[in-house]
Amino acid sequence: MTGISWDDVSFTLELLAQAVVSGILIGGVYALMSVGLGLIFGLMRVINFAQPDFMMLGMYAAFFAITAVGGMAFAGPVATPLMGAIVAAIVVGLLGWGVHRVLLSRVLSEKQGGQDAQVMMTLGISMLLQNGGRMLFGVDPLTIRTPLSSQAWSWDFLLFNQGKAMAFAAAIVLTIGLQLFMARTLTGKSMRAAADNPEAAVYMGVNVARVHRIGFGLGIAMTAAAGALIATWTPFQPYIGLDFLILMYASVVLGGLGSITGAFWGGMTIGLLQQVSTVFLPIQLQNMVVFVAFLLIVLMRPQGLFGRVSERI
Repeated sequence: MTGISWDDVSFTLELLAQAVVSGILIGGVYALMSVGLGLIFGLMRVINFAQPDFMMLGMYAAFFAITAVGGMAFAGPVATPLMGAIVAAIVVGLLGWGVHRVLLSRVLSEKQGGQDAQVMMTLGISMLLQNGGRMLFGVDPLTIRTPLSSQAWSWDFLLFNQGKAMAFAAAIVLTIGLQLFMARTLTGKSMRAAADNPEAAVYMGVNVARVHRIGFGLGIAMTAAAGALIATWTPFQPYIGLDFLILMYASVVLGGLGSITGAFWGGMTIGLLQQVSTVFLPIQLQNMVVFVAFLLIVLMRPQGLFGRVSERI
């Protein structure tokens, strides 16, 4: 009987190490994607089922912005995708601000509407964005072509995909920027106050409707920027949001509902689980591992891995 050789063990360990590296790089972008949803839920307690569809719009916004300036030749393969992500964040964030002002604010102020009305509203917005995207953009997959996605830095036996490393760095910077905004600016502090106790915030002079609108637009902007970064290595079409819906919510729940920091670490955890699972299981079972981990966390620690029962943004 043949036993397991050291070469087999060594090869598996190398694959595992490479999967951890890939999981961290991808998880950073998942974290940014989830931070936007975590911000909205923590601030407003709104379950926004349209969040991944705004991410899809971020992909298209970045694609058309980069195409309009002539592609990667405009500012190089590093700066141009970052520029596309910034444009996506601004354009789609402003759209989110408008959606809140015109649609969601009416449901939120409706005392008899409650959670059901909010869920139906966001589901309706999701369907509108998906089908509107199909009408405007068609169903043919697109991608933001950057040479960095096919290049890698090597360190010993590990490979660091340059495109994903750039996206990871951008996601970290944006997440830190959001945290600083929430902690250091008057608007950010007003948002935290409105999240903790909306009635008390009103008595302190905080315009709760205004900070909700800003927070919703900011949360959409973060997710749209993540979408623009993901589009540099993943083909997309108007229904791609469905592929990320469960991952996004699993990240937020794993990290702790209502916590930006928790959503970040939840996204990192999802990225790691996805990539590490491919070492031992077929790639088709990637998401199954995520769902199993999600169910276990919900059963054993309902407040999430990194959250507290009473924690909000």
